[in-house]
Amino acid sequence: MPTFAAPDGTRLAYQETGEGPPLVCLPGGPMQSSAYLGDLGGLGAHRRLIALDLRGTGDSEIPADSATYRCDRQVDDVEALREHLGLDRIDLLAHSAGANLAVLYAARHPERVSRLVLVTPSVYAVGIEVTAEDRLSTARLRRQEPWFGPAYVALEEITAGRATADSWQAVAPFYHRRWDEAARAFDAAGAQQRNPEAASRYAAEGAFAPDATRFALARFPSPVLVLVGEADLAGPPCALREYTKLFPNTEFVLQPGAGHFPWRDDAEQFTSTTAAFLSTGDRA
Repeated sequence: MPTFAAPDGTRLAYQETGEGPPLVCLPGGPMQSSAYLGDLGGLGAHRRLIALDLRGTGDSEIPADSATYRCDRQVDDVEALREHLGLDRIDLLAHSAGANLAVLYAARHPERVSRLVLVTPSVYAVGIEVTAEDRLSTARLRRQEPWFGPAYVALEEITAGRATADSWQAVAPFYHRRWDEAARAFDAAGAQQRNPEAASRYAAEGAFAPDATRFALARFPSPVLVLVGEADLAGPPCALREYTKLFPNTEFVLQPGAGHFPWRDDAEQFTSTTAAFLSTGDRA
């Protein structure tokens, strides 16, 4: 697996799959190995996917200073990857918590991003409010599922601030269109790929300055795709529509029936939408 040095000397790794123009991909978790992204439902048939293992995850080294797990401090890692790849500008895709890092990078280095794809993005970096009712109303779209009853009760406990470890396990089906053996195995693998210490420091005090980030994004010149799962609890569509208002040139796409991992829920829909967005217009 190829590696490069971050500015502080930490050795970072990335996975390359597919063919075509490069697409830098940032995983979520937060702080989960990029392995779970796979080839993003077949997007690798259209683009060369360069999936970064964030510091302390996957094949990347654990940094000497754990404070560097903070999201804003990892912006320099993304810039170091761009320089390592020898690219003047990058197309950038980020999933879930990785979207926080992606928009901080775009805010700090707008001239380095050709296109930005935010897949079921986390909202912490931009300060969008997601209410308990946003999540509960989205969950009720799944009321016909056989597992709905106990999962919904657990979600009520979580949104009321009474969550337990069992509560989080019970709501896992909501994040997938199909709660089958493949989804269970995917969740189990994800738990092993995540760095808990890094995750606990990712959003530490000082990581985000939403007002300043929103100010910068309002002047971000490049096209942005916000792709949202219709049934995603982590980023309910009613809240994530606000994301489109942060940029001057944004496309909002709601993928029907999808949860938090839309490339797994309907690979063809996800791939066609994303590939079309990335291929439109003149490339710098």
